[in-house]
Amino acid sequence: MSLEIIILAAGQGTRMKSSLPKVLHSLAGRSLLQHVVDTASQLNPSAIHVVTGHGSDQVRRSIEHPGLQWVEQEEQLGTGHAVMQAMPAVSPESVVLVLYGDVPLTQVATLRQLVALAEKAPALLTAHLADPQGYGRIVRDANDNLVAVVEHKDANEEQRKIREINTGLLAAPCADLERYLPLVKNDNKQGEYYLPDVLSLAVEDGKTIGSCCAENELEILGVNDRVQLNQVEREYQRRLAEALMRAGVSLADASRLDVRGSLTCAEDVSIDVNVVFEGTVVLGSGVKIGANCVISNAVIGDNTVINPMSHIDSATIGTACSVGPFARLRPGTVLADKARIGNFVETKNAQVGAGSKVNHLTYIGDCDMGSDVNIGAGTITCNYDGVNKYRTTIGSGVFVGSNSTLVAPLDLEVNSFVGAGSTVTKKVAAGELAVGRARQRNIAGWDRPAKKRSED
Repeated sequence: MSLEIIILAAGQGTRMKSSLPKVLHSLAGRSLLQHVVDTASQLNPSAIHVVTGHGSDQVRRSIEHPGLQWVEQEEQLGTGHAVMQAMPAVSPESVVLVLYGDVPLTQVATLRQLVALAEKAPALLTAHLADPQGYGRIVRDANDNLVAVVEHKDANEEQRKIREINTGLLAAPCADLERYLPLVKNDNKQGEYYLPDVLSLAVEDGKTIGSCCAENELEILGVNDRVQLNQVEREYQRRLAEALMRAGVSLADASRLDVRGSLTCAEDVSIDVNVVFEGTVVLGSGVKIGANCVISNAVIGDNTVINPMSHIDSATIGTACSVGPFARLRPGTVLADKARIGNFVETKNAQVGAGSKVNHLTYIGDCDMGSDVNIGAGTITCNYDGVNKYRTTIGSGVFVGSNSTLVAPLDLEVNSFVGAGSTVTKKVAAGELAVGRARQRNIAGWDRPAKKRSED
């Protein structure tokens, strides 16, 4: 039988106290719903149906996945009602797995186990909690068969003592859902149509309900407020940190790492505390990342060192480079092997050649730099005239003295030299020295400025 997945994502999430639909709140750089969709896709279903409601248009625009089938639940009348909205588009020959857009940490292995139980009758994922307050309770008969799910608000005193709870994650043959969902009633304290009620109806028909238990509580935790959002964030980061360490990455403190996207590391990578990775980041072997760095959408070559407090965004860095501390590499920066970017240096849309050094207090923007160039402290490329941007070309072996201003468009040919303090506006030919500064005058006998005396 084929597998189809229905993801319920219609709720507003009032406890989040936000104008953003609950399922779009971020976990590790992706929305809660995107995590659930990505997990669902790993099960290789023939179709994924997403039921939306509050902020439907915004939710649809925000999710990246080809072939999703969108269904709108105009009135939020409960989980059973939500699943019914998607059923007309589900193949009658399929097994249906129901997931929730605000439950992002369920493991693929757990879901595979649940689906395997549901070929002939409904199956439910349960969990055992020390404090089951607020959850529906699993009621079993003397033979340990699951016979009903009773919501907390509808449970009697004895049922509330049960610690096995309904996670809401359910799988069933499509035919069973088509048979039982129309029979579900809303005669409960919430006045809603509960999806788990199909289980009681299946039991009445003589079916044996399958069940499996979640590995831990966090695997089935739904996000209803920002406290729970933080809980799943920390659990997600803990899992990532553990996986990195098992793969050979050294973390100074596993609890002070944040990966908000995809991080791929070769062997012997070392990451200090409070480092944030965003987007897609690839680290080569032997890379060392200092404390308090933010690295976004970057590729960093083998044996490169990123010193503390550096910010790297959409840059490509070669092997054996050195960056920072306090460096900012902006989009379009490409460092060739053994290049050096030092403290308080900013680059943007710049090619820095092999072995070139930009060590202190410098801005290099819209620049093509050759190999073995030395850029002195305080140098800037003036690439913007208020309307248009222009490039500076610096040939291999060029030496630029400190506190120089390079006004683009400009070409410094190979092995040319710029004297410190120069403003250079014209091409400097190969081997030439450019000095673009006013002649110094020393004035004898001048009066040093003095503070004016305050009047009484």
